[in-house]
Amino acid sequence: MSLSMPTTQTELRLAKRMSRLGTETAFEVLVRARALEAQGKHIVHLEIGEPDFNTPANIIEAGVEALHQGHTHYGPSAGLPELRQAIAEDVAKSRGIEVKADEVVVVPGGKPIIFFTILALVEEGDEVIYPNPGFPIYESLINFLGAKAVPVHVREDRDFRLDVNEVKDLITARTKLIIINSPHNPTGGVMTRQDIEDLATAIGDRDIMVLSDEIYGRLLFEGEHYSIAAVPGMKDRTIILDGFSKTYAMTGWRMGYGVMRPDLATHIARLMTNSNSCTATFTQRAGIEAIRGDQGEAVRMNEEFRKRRDMFVKGINQIKGFSCRLPHGAFYTFPNIKQTGWQSKKLADALLDQAGVAGLSGTAFGAFGEGYLRFSVANSIENLNLALDRIDQWTKKNL
Repeated sequence: MSLSMPTTQTELRLAKRMSRLGTETAFEVLVRARALEAQGKHIVHLEIGEPDFNTPANIIEAGVEALHQGHTHYGPSAGLPELRQAIAEDVAKSRGIEVKADEVVVVPGGKPIIFFTILALVEEGDEVIYPNPGFPIYESLINFLGAKAVPVHVREDRDFRLDVNEVKDLITARTKLIIINSPHNPTGGVMTRQDIEDLATAIGDRDIMVLSDEIYGRLLFEGEHYSIAAVPGMKDRTIILDGFSKTYAMTGWRMGYGVMRPDLATHIARLMTNSNSCTATFTQRAGIEAIRGDQGEAVRMNEEFRKRRDMFVKGINQIKGFSCRLPHGAFYTFPNIKQTGWQSKKLADALLDQAGVAGLSGTAFGAFGEGYLRFSVANSIENLNLALDRIDQWTKKNL
């Protein structure tokens, strides 16, 4: 006779820091949208921030060839030397600065550079200034690691360009890091060269580092992309975050990188050793082709995003209660919905559940996002027109 022992459910005792960890709402809304689709409802997906195009064929072929050639093993934590060199040359050319391979660290996606930078530079209680509304992972990781998140309001009346005077007023003796993002997610705002230079002047000779998130730097429709690393005296105090996901439609390949002073790069690589070991080797081989190969597909994708932006903004501005500025970069629109009288999350939920259009509440990007929605234009013209029609029909019935 066998005796069955009683089983008990032990209480899960999470570390307190887990209560400070946020999320990225786009993935949560995607799950909800998929659940509605499973029920037979048709959803237009404007919530997720990724190109709807396939990775260019020459990049895919390079990745496949790398697999066949046996590039399936561990590599250096900082990235393959060949890819680091290719990135260094590309960043040097595009930013007009001198970059060496030992200043580059390759990571699986862009987020690790945010995580590792704050982890390496910021103590508990230090202050980090970041854009709000802004990419939600900034605020999440600042809080998670015990620092003080100091939001700077990204305002519509400034065309969603960071107000350097507001940043200057927020700098204190505890400020350790300033995060900037241009072109900006979620608004598509682009900082001008003068904005960048004024920010460098505001920082002055203070011991403050800048994390410059330039992941959308190639997705620019007007103006120029100017990196704060190009301002005299700022290169050693700047960490450039960039990657392959947006420019080359490589979101699933998981490959980003940081460009920083060599002594910091050594420590960031050590964090890679302790967390991920290395970025997948065959994806890095594909990354070399992305940078050095034909750029035609990347250019064509950018032009298509421009056409979609123009069409969608024109259409959304004709809908009752909506007004939208023309974003100058990235592939997002950030319409003002204050005239609808609805709170952002309530309206985003209603459009998903009742109109079959998946977008994001402005508050998914911080408290200052109230009064706005974010729609990605990384979808076909046909689907964008369908979304506009559904939103228009919904407003006529409900506003």
